[in-house]
Amino acid sequence: MSVQTGGQTLTGIWNGLYTYRDGRSISFVATLIDGGGSLTGTTHERDSRSGATLYATLIGTHHDGAVTFTKKYDQPDRYHRNPIFYNGALSRDGTEIEGRWVIGARAAGKFLMIRPAPRRAKVAQTASEKV
Repeated sequence: MSVQTGGQTLTGIWNGLYTYRDGRSISFVATLIDGGGSLTGTTHERDSRSGATLYATLIGTHHDGAVTFTKKYDQPDRYHRNPIFYNGALSRDGTEIEGRWVIGARAAGKFLMIRPAPRRAKVAQTASEKV
């Protein structure tokens, strides 16, 4: 059974950034669907070489605050043909996933994914008036 912080799932749109060891960073948008701890989803990002938009599919899990998933590009080229493995930790409030990514033995780095805090229903407040 997955831990869902504050009764939430990871389903939603996340803005992310992954960083290489040399400091280069790439921003991306991920759409996650959480099926009781099993994750699926998609990402899109700008290719730093060509400027084209790259699309990828995600499959993974989360349990007790640990989030793992594999990203595979939909139309791989020579630079984007290997799966990328992500291992991260969910923040207590459920708005951030931070961790590391790795592509075999050749490349690795850090990543951060952020989503807005969930909107809480406004509690009706009654005001008493002196008559």
